[in-house]
Amino acid sequence: MNQVVVVGAGLAGVRSLEALRAHGYDGRITLIGEERHRPYDRPPLSKAVLNREKEIDSTYVDLDLDALKIDWRQAVAAKGLRPGVVETTEGELPYDGLVIATGATPIRLRGEGRQHVLRTIDDALELRDRLAPGVRVAVIGAGWIGAEVTTAAARAGCDVVVVEAAPTPLSAALGDDAGAWTVPWYAEAGVELRLSTRVASVDHDGLTLADGSRIKADVVVTGVGVRPAIGWLSGSGIELADGVVTDEHLRTSLPGVVAVGDCAAWWSRRFARRLRVEHWDTALGAPDVAAAAILGEDAVYDPVPYFWSEQFGHMVQYAGYHAGPRAARRVLRGDPHTDAKWAICWLTGDDRLTAILTVDRPRDLVQGRRIVEAGRRLDARRLADPGTMLRDCVVA
Repeated sequence: MNQVVVVGAGLAGVRSLEALRAHGYDGRITLIGEERHRPYDRPPLSKAVLNREKEIDSTYVDLDLDALKIDWRQAVAAKGLRPGVVETTEGELPYDGLVIATGATPIRLRGEGRQHVLRTIDDALELRDRLAPGVRVAVIGAGWIGAEVTTAAARAGCDVVVVEAAPTPLSAALGDDAGAWTVPWYAEAGVELRLSTRVASVDHDGLTLADGSRIKADVVVTGVGVRPAIGWLSGSGIELADGVVTDEHLRTSLPGVVAVGDCAAWWSRRFARRLRVEHWDTALGAPDVAAAAILGEDAVYDPVPYFWSEQFGHMVQYAGYHAGPRAARRVLRGDPHTDAKWAICWLTGDDRLTAILTVDRPRDLVQGRRIVEAGRRLDARRLADPGTMLRDCVVA
């Protein structure tokens, strides 16, 4: 193998080229990315950068492309793919091995008004410059990104309204009842939260809602999710289904091609289903397996998915997977109505931990993630006592 091409210069892409070198590959590696910036981490953009706690320089990945002997092509986009060739905005690029790491793109709503999204460094800088005392900000979506943007805007002294189509915040991620326990956080931050409210259009001076009413705003932020950036793969013959379909080795349907990061829909042996996880931990962990696959090894990617969010002064962390029939019941650790720190544990029918959400209980998260990985059974009665260490709830 003489030439590996990595499409996508985000964290998943740069960790892939590092992994290739770590596995002993000494051939040519070409990295292409659409942005003009050198590779950087995205999580700080909606947290420390937007809150003015850190500057952009702190987000750049510590990476010596010259030492790794990487042919880096900035501001170059992939346009198409056929076996052995990536079609780019600067011509055709042949490959023997290919890593698809093109990530995802934010969803925008209808309307002619300006919509801020938060995905890139430029997005973060532009939005940060707009957040000032008295500025009217409308945030569409009370998911993870929406909550973090709202936190930053409220902290900056903005007049913030959040519009969410679901009955509760975080409904898609956690379910209506779990998401409902975060509702008081908005009022405590001085934020108006409108639930079960749909947006008809984004206008030049705010929002028009589905019922015809309007919300005046100086700044509109759309945080209703992302779509995998896979349009360039249309007609390539590669299997697509809410992302690039891969097996447990991160191999795609085309020989010599793997996919990692937000665009990869990989098969999980642990949860017996295909997953596409749009979080930093996946971009960090998957590339080693992808590099091994390109080089003919049989490593398996089967992590316990993990992510975190900092919102309204709370550290919210999640590990595992609880959607579908696998999670038979839920056990609370603490009372979300009265306790500042609490957790939710999802158990299978035979009382094995399949997922855990923690609010300001980092020790529970660390121990819970290990228990999910080990597939251990828990004593549900002891688990319900927030004073009992999670590891002490494991059934011998």
